[in-house]
Amino acid sequence: MKTTISVIKADIGSVSGHCVSHPALMEKCDEVLNNALEESILDDYYISRCGDDIDLIMSHRNGELNEEVHRVAYNAFMEATKIARENKLYGAGQDLLSDTFSGNIKGMGPGIAEMEFKERPSDPVIIYCCDKTEPGAFNLPLYKMFADPFNTAGLVIDPKLHDGFKFEVYDVIDNKKVILNCPEELYDLLALIGSTGRYVIKRVWKKNGEIAASVSTERLNLMAGEYVGKDDPAAIVRAQSGFPAAGECNEAFAFPHMVSGWMRGSHNGPLMPVSEEYANPVRFDGPPRVIGLGFQVADAKLIGPVDIFDDPAYDETRQLASRAASYIRRHGPFEPHRLPSEDMEYTSLPGVMEKLEPRFEDMDD
Repeated sequence: MKTTISVIKADIGSVSGHCVSHPALMEKCDEVLNNALEESILDDYYISRCGDDIDLIMSHRNGELNEEVHRVAYNAFMEATKIARENKLYGAGQDLLSDTFSGNIKGMGPGIAEMEFKERPSDPVIIYCCDKTEPGAFNLPLYKMFADPFNTAGLVIDPKLHDGFKFEVYDVIDNKKVILNCPEELYDLLALIGSTGRYVIKRVWKKNGEIAASVSTERLNLMAGEYVGKDDPAAIVRAQSGFPAAGECNEAFAFPHMVSGWMRGSHNGPLMPVSEEYANPVRFDGPPRVIGLGFQVADAKLIGPVDIFDDPAYDETRQLASRAASYIRRHGPFEPHRLPSEDMEYTSLPGVMEKLEPRFEDMDD
């Protein structure tokens, strides 16, 4: 029997702007998921948050896109939204684009990362959750984990990794996808995933088809047709014994690379790896954050977690992220801090441009 890990996340309300989910919302989610555990819909669960996003980490035997599991997540977010609205929390229910459940939560606003697999004798799984960024934020770390030998030594010295991996890449603008084999098509992969706002890694597999990683790639603004908040993705990554070592996976976040989605979803900033305790983006609503939670999966139970980035070895990364944040912040409303105009379509800027449009005149030659 196979095990499924489902991570479903949503921003349904925050205290003091887009900063921190209120504990009462997480308590309500815990109540709903615990009922699902007692009803044997779930085998186990863990609830976390990164900034103002609540992440429901669930293990079960029901496969991906399962109606019962998705209904549990939907009900948890809806019940917690009631509390958010009673307390006038900021952005109450903002990621819930529909108040009618339609079989699964896909396309309804929340982000979804899922994978189904046959458990190994020992199966470490790491969950990464972000705030103030978009799904393409995982492009560089996943490339490093599964294709860069300077990050993952196992690609060179471990026969189980030496053949490389397959990457499924989504074009989230034209709604298409492609699968590329690495290292054979490494340059083709990089040609795509460097455009993080359009091409995003959805899944990674071993060459034999065994799942290695899965990312929530939902683009909230594209679904809503207007700016209603950033996507704040989550990723599931399997480690060890035929996959990159846990330390190789985590090393991919030792460089705080630039991602988009900071402040009003309109700015670039460094992705700072932090512990759960410090996943509180308050400086200019940022800088963007990522947490890591390490589990062992045993008979569909979640053993753990280890708070991955609660480690002084990442202090230098955080300091570099802070310096980079200060540097790019000094650009104010200028690029490259603010996103280029083509990426601002689903932000609040078009409202300003609409006001100015009648004042533009043709230039004389």
